[in-house]
Amino acid sequence: MRLQKYIALCGISSRRKAEQLIIEGKVMVNNKIITALGTTIDPSKDVVKVNDKKIKEEKSKVYIMLNKPIGFVTTLKDEKDRKIVTDLIEGVKERIYPVGRLDADTTGLLLLTNDGDMAYKLTHPSNEIMKKYIAIVEGVPNKMELEKFRRGLIIDGKKTSKAYIKIAKRYDTESILEIVIHEGRNRQVKKMCEAINHPVKKLKRVSIGEIELGGLDIGNWRYLNDEEVKYLRGI
Repeated sequence: MRLQKYIALCGISSRRKAEQLIIEGKVMVNNKIITALGTTIDPSKDVVKVNDKKIKEEKSKVYIMLNKPIGFVTTLKDEKDRKIVTDLIEGVKERIYPVGRLDADTTGLLLLTNDGDMAYKLTHPSNEIMKKYIAIVEGVPNKMELEKFRRGLIIDGKKTSKAYIKIAKRYDTESILEIVIHEGRNRQVKKMCEAINHPVKKLKRVSIGEIELGGLDIGNWRYLNDEEVKYLRGI
């Protein structure tokens, strides 16, 4: 089994994050630091450590939905000592981690799990999992600006994929937009709105694929139901 897949199965991180841990020299196999991504192991014989702690495969898979509040970061550790999303999850004995990320000042749907394969499928660009946001922005985009957004915009020197955007409500000085993208680039929705001259004032994610936030209160969490888990496993 590939080392990064085993780390993900142990509930330490997603497979992509596991690759980063290997490259950074934070993974040992039989007390030897491993930095090669092609490394394979035998889980029944080899001893794997991450950050000098022995790991083992999580037998019980956990899938959680959180309505993330403002001010929490989607990492497991933060050098700035900010609040982390797992602080909001109490009573779960399994080690879980966020799937993807939401900015500290963005609210809404965040999935957490210890299923590395599922996290990998959800975040890998080739699967094109749609994510829907509700954005309050300055001003009201005109037809030309909306069309530019839909066709894709250059942000950070690279063009975004085609996206969905619709004006849900319009006011004198601001508007509420529905936005759907399938990429997961850093601060993408905010940068796209800035690129059409309508900076985001508030941003909330309301769905990931067929998983919807619904009426879950801000700061609260729940386990995914059987139907939702079945959908995720079928991706």
